[in-house]
Amino acid sequence: MDLKELTAFQTILQEGNFSRAAAKLNYAQSTITNQIQRLEKELGIQLFNRGWDSELTDEGRIMAAEIDQLIQHWNYVAEQAKALHKEELGTLNVGALESLTEHILPHSLRRFRELKPRISCHFVIGNTDLLSRALLQNQLDFAVCGEPVEPAAFHFEPLYTERISFIAAQNHPLADRESIPFEELLRYPLVVGGATCLYSLALAKQFARYSQTPWLYTVSQISAIPQFVRSLSAVGAVLDSTPIPPETVRIPVDLQDSLLPVGILQLRSVTHPSSSMKLLMNYVTEELNDSHLLS
Repeated sequence: MDLKELTAFQTILQEGNFSRAAAKLNYAQSTITNQIQRLEKELGIQLFNRGWDSELTDEGRIMAAEIDQLIQHWNYVAEQAKALHKEELGTLNVGALESLTEHILPHSLRRFRELKPRISCHFVIGNTDLLSRALLQNQLDFAVCGEPVEPAAFHFEPLYTERISFIAAQNHPLADRESIPFEELLRYPLVVGGATCLYSLALAKQFARYSQTPWLYTVSQISAIPQFVRSLSAVGAVLDSTPIPPETVRIPVDLQDSLLPVGILQLRSVTHPSSSMKLLMNYVTEELNDSHLLS
């Protein structure tokens, strides 16, 4: 039994006889007759009384009552199978902060590949501003980053918090202090991330509370800031997760609102993510949990 045979039976019922059904389906009438005969043989029943063009038998009437739902279910199953096949062959585009590239993303991809070996994954590393704009342009399926300044178009699921921290060279005047008021940083050059980095808005709010304007050097890649700090008599603003070289130390600056949420960012319009996308997001969450970043 196949869909063509079921469709032929349904069309005969709709059109009233074999000849009109054949015309509607663009078949020869003999083709329709052969399809019905095959269907009857496969079912083991007679659907039409012989000698009458479209008079149903008692068994045929039972089949006729169910034919619409049967075809609808057949189509549903076929579409589900196609969707599953499509999800097993495809590409996921994922954005992430640089701090996740050392362990979280590689371990997540290894686990994902064990179950979805034919799904290709492309990772874009950047800050929250870059990744949120890529999502809006449909260049990414999801991202693991901070919360955008303009969140209306997105769904943001917080997973953990990053903390703003400050570093200096070991011989810097602030290196041995036990507590440093934030305003003391304004006496020194500051090396900070670019205007679109994860903590830029939080630092901008802090700077706005003082009349003194700090001397800023900006570096778009936060992971590179320690190298600048090591060579300058400057203070660097980084994140707790940022590795620092031996020649630098973290300094205890009193900073309000130093915690920054990081999580999974998706377009709000994506209401039914694919099973592959959900699987990879789950692995990222689990790897974050195992790394003790999740609180």
